[in-house]
This record gives sequence, C-alpha cells and structure tokens, in this order.
Amino acid sequence: MKNIEKFISLLGEKADGLLLTSRYSRHYGAEFDIAEGVAIVSKKGCRYFTDSRYIESAENYIKGFHVLMTDRENPFTKRINEAIADFGITTLGYEEGYLTVAELTAYEEKLNAKLVPMHKEINGFRGVKEAWELDNMRKAQEITDKAFAEMCTRVKAGMTEKELQAELIYCLYKNGGEGLSFDPIVVSGPNTSLPHGVATDRVICEGDFVTMDFGVLYNGYCSDMTRTVAVGFATEEMEKVYNTVLQAQLAGIAATRAGVLGKEIDAAARQVIIDAGYGEYFGHGYGHGLGLEVHEAPNTNPGGEVVMQTNMVTSAEPGIYLPGKFGVRIEDVVIFAEDGCENITKSPKNLIIL
Repeated sequence: MKNIEKFISLLGEKADGLLLTSRYSRHYGAEFDIAEGVAIVSKKGCRYFTDSRYIESAENYIKGFHVLMTDRENPFTKRINEAIADFGITTLGYEEGYLTVAELTAYEEKLNAKLVPMHKEINGFRGVKEAWELDNMRKAQEITDKAFAEMCTRVKAGMTEKELQAELIYCLYKNGGEGLSFDPIVVSGPNTSLPHGVATDRVICEGDFVTMDFGVLYNGYCSDMTRTVAVGFATEEMEKVYNTVLQAQLAGIAATRAGVLGKEIDAAARQVIIDAGYGEYFGHGYGHGLGLEVHEAPNTNPGGEVVMQTNMVTSAEPGIYLPGKFGVRIEDVVIFAEDGCENITKSPKNLIIL
C-alpha cells in the first residue's frame, strides 16, 4: 500500500479529509521532502500546496498529489478552502502535535471545515517501516559508520570539544550526509557525565573519555549512533563502566524481537547495570524510535507498553553517567524481526583507546 493510501484509509466518520501541515507527514505521504507546504488528503482527491521557491521540485517529484502554487493572491488558506469546496470536505483531521496555538487559531478562523485532532492516527503508520524506508535508514547509518571510522583518526589530546565537533560535522557531510538528524553531541572528560552535553572550549586531555553522539539525514531519514572512546589510556574504573554498558546493550539487543513490549527490552539492559551497582546512574530509557524524525514512536523505555512489530526501528543506547567524573554511552540502531533484530550499525563497540 502506498503511503498516501494509508492516509486515505483513515477517512470516515471522524473526518472526511486530512490537513497535513508537518514536513514529516507531507514527506511521508508524498514520498518526497519539501521544506514548506501544506497538503490536503481526501477520497475525492489530494492536493499539495507550496510557494515559488519549491514549486518546480514539487511538480517534478511529488507523487499522488495535484500540486498548486501559493502566492499573495492565493495563500494557503484560500487554496485549502478551494479543495474543501471541490472535494466536499466537512471535517479535517489535523496534527495537533506539530501546530502552534497561533497556527491552529488561524486555521479555525479561516477554513470552511471543522478541525479535529488526529495526530496519533496520522503518524501511527510511521512506526512500521516500508522496505524502501529501511534502505534509506541503512544508508544513513552507513554514512555515520564511515564518519566514525574517520573520527578515530582525528581525536587527539589538545583539541577542544568544539574543534572536534567541527571535524565530526565535516566528516558526516563528506561521507554523504544530506543534513544532520540533530545537533551532534561532543563531550569529553567530566563533561561525558552529561547525557546531552554541549561542546565547549574544554581541551581534551590524556586519560579522558570522549563521547560522540551524531547522525545524518539521507533522503529525509535519520541515523543515530553514539560511541565513547578513551584518549591515551583508560583507568580500571573507566574500563569497568564501559564494559558494563556494553554488556547491557548486548543484553538489550538479545531481547529485541517482534512480539515483546518495549519496556521488556529496557528491563533486560537495565538489569545488567543494576546488578553492577550503577542503577541510579542510568536515568534515561534504553531506546527510542527513529525514522523521519530522530525521536519518534515507538520507545523501548520503562514505560514502553507498545508490542513491538517487524520492521519497527529503534535505538539501543544504555548509559552510565557518574556526576563530576565521566560517563559512557554506546548506541546502535536496530530493525525488529520475528526472530530477533538486524543491527544496522556496524562500527566496533570494544573500548577504543586512541
């Protein structure tokens, strides 16, 4: 089933049309990414509206929609109302998770149809990936692997975190990234105890851990990986914490398969960390879904009540963070299968000392 057909399948008693305002849903339905626009989906027809900056690309590459340009005489709301009239739409489902209050208020005032929230339904299809989506994600992950291999030749004592972050961003684009799936995290020494720390002017020293968390976009799909490396040497305590995190991740991956709850996968990894005496230092969930967004459903965390399905994609990223000392996180991306999972992150996970 084409993605636009999935959207059409939602139409019925709750709504006879969909208003797609987010870049993610427009990309999903049209199978092509346009930075700005709005789309209408109905059983009688589908239209995609964008302005002169993107109209040529939209006309050439968007599938399943009649593409129309917006301008001062034909703003988005006028184009949407024309579609409402032409297709006999009375109720539009919208993505409340992506609209601001101001945007929703403007649509409610100007559109000739009732608006009903349908974010969960509209985005519900994205959890289970199509084969072509998985191919894009494998390629995105391949790019991050290549970038990490190159970074292992660039990390050196005497660099600042900001300098290393700049090198990482260069490597990501150089190896085929079409954008960053999020702002990379590059931290060192005591800053590695900050799970989402920000690169600073701190100088990397011998005996530091360096944590790099990064990803790219490829055809709009995200990759995500984290590696923690040591510079010069690692203490016995650093090795113990690192190996505990690694064993936790391997336990989580071993529990990863279709048919289990997300929280069961988290528990398998978390128990390893608890048994090692570091339970209080693992504060976040084991994993999150990713695809068009780097954080999307489903989640493999302590609250993960979703039954995981074949071709769902999540991260696998346990961590231990000792305040004021150091932290370790190792992150891969896995695709769920009936009998296990496919780990699409190929970078080595043994403790690397540079």
